[in-house]
Amino acid sequence: MEHLFSYLRQFSQGTFSSLHVRNYRLYYIGQIISTSGTFMQTVAQAWLVLKLTNSGSALGLVTALQYLPILVLGPFGGIITDRISKRKILYYTQSISGILALILGVLVATSLVKVWMVYILSFCLGFVTIFDSPTRQTFLFEMVGQDNLSNAITLYSILFNLARIIGPAIAGALIAFVGMAPCFIINGISYVAVVIMLAMMRPSELNIISPVPRAKGQLQEGLKYVISTPALASILLMMGIVGMLTFEFSVSLPLIAQFTFKGNADSYAFLTALFGFGAAVGGIFFASRKRIKPDKLVSAALLFGLAVLVAACMPSLLLCGLVMVLVGAASINFSTIGNTALQLESSPVMRGRVMSWWSVVWIGSSTIGGPAIGWLAQVAGARWGLAFGGLAALLAAALGAITLRNAQTGKTVTAG
Repeated sequence: MEHLFSYLRQFSQGTFSSLHVRNYRLYYIGQIISTSGTFMQTVAQAWLVLKLTNSGSALGLVTALQYLPILVLGPFGGIITDRISKRKILYYTQSISGILALILGVLVATSLVKVWMVYILSFCLGFVTIFDSPTRQTFLFEMVGQDNLSNAITLYSILFNLARIIGPAIAGALIAFVGMAPCFIINGISYVAVVIMLAMMRPSELNIISPVPRAKGQLQEGLKYVISTPALASILLMMGIVGMLTFEFSVSLPLIAQFTFKGNADSYAFLTALFGFGAAVGGIFFASRKRIKPDKLVSAALLFGLAVLVAACMPSLLLCGLVMVLVGAASINFSTIGNTALQLESSPVMRGRVMSWWSVVWIGSSTIGGPAIGWLAQVAGARWGLAFGGLAALLAAALGAITLRNAQTGKTVTAG
């Protein structure tokens, strides 16, 4: 029994080590609230667009408009991240995101909403994300330092995927009983928690990287750095393919729920929740790992692609949901390896610009992938929208096996 308690104590210390850092703990609490609200809005927005248009292409277009600014202007966000206090940037980006959610909530509540309004608000949110995404990623390093970075990224991914369970479950109930408007309004209010937690942090305990002075050519400098660093270029290539075509679950899952399994908003919430559950369980398993090699991304992409293909073939909503648990676990393995390797392989003064390219390929690429998956699902069937993402992950694994081998960094990244 003593050995069991000792093992559990060591497991707990390894799995939750970054939560011992006060600033990260505060940030984590705020994100639990806010991210759950974000997924409430994700479910409600997808169902709102389908209700207004009954079109998979329209749903893909909303996704595209939300991520178009990141695809086009994402690298500029990295420059700002390297130049300005990350905490200050987050004050602004989180506040504006909350205001946008409240505006959509009011439009839905007053029955004034039109699909073009959803398009505009999605585009505005994407513009905010240009600065928010690389800042949030690199702010993790400032809160916990290098030793706990992998753990912090994994725990944040667990939180993100637990929100896939909490948010959609609440959204499904609210949509069924009181309508979609409260999902947007609650999400808008949830950003207040993040702002409060940022204000409670102790600046003296942050591992602040000295801001990069303003200078000409910093955008080109960041791109040249990524291209000339083979490991970074290879990781970004793989994450770009998977982010663009495999991670389009906000498009493929509601279409499968509605058109393949003849379900409703609860059916979509069911699939999303099981995906989140799998990712959360997988995250707990992966959180305590100590070493990360960039070439591990190849096997992670392979397993992810196979799991998605199996989910696309399932004959019932229940079986598809059960396989989505495996998809979730495989997804968090892939995303955390890629994110951690990128940050720890990067020079500190380049980290913001490197992670802005991560935003471009991982998030902004949905501008292309969202409409493509929506169109494919509408033409060939909803199953093909999901299955094509699985095939894309297998392609990424094949390319990664070649490019990462050629990179020959021979470097093991110590994660904690």
